[in-house]
Amino acid sequence: MANASNDIRGVLIQVTGARLLLPNATIAEVLSYAQPEPVDDAPEWLLGHIRWRGWRLPLIAFSRMAGIAEENAVLGNKVLVLKALGGNSRLPFFALLTQGFPRLVTVAHDELSEDAHDGEALPAGVQARVLLKEDAALLPDLAALENRIGEFWQAA
Repeated sequence: MANASNDIRGVLIQVTGARLLLPNATIAEVLSYAQPEPVDDAPEWLLGHIRWRGWRLPLIAFSRMAGIAEENAVLGNKVLVLKALGGNSRLPFFALLTQGFPRLVTVAHDELSEDAHDGEALPAGVQARVLLKEDAALLPDLAALENRIGEFWQAA
């Protein structure tokens, strides 16, 4: 039996071509998708910016950024507002396009394992491939994502 004190609450998030596993504490809010405002000279993974609680947040397509799949927003998509952990006061949050609502999960140490994928290189912005029970997922490298977003956002 798993030790409940070592368990963490996580979320499985469906993006085009993959599922992401994140700590639940990183999610500030789940929103319905609305067309973002365009950003001049933005990379293809930056869909634009959205307004949320007085902030102007970059909306990213993780699958595009990671080179996993072409990700296009459609009616019914959701947007996750994520807390940035890097301490950049100009970018305390960013938004991530998803294919639906995140699914809350309990992550027990003995139910999480690395998914080696036969030595295949990790996509950009991914820390590891994992299995949570039978669910395959990617652990995004949130610090790398924030740095990449921040580099462009500072110049914009």
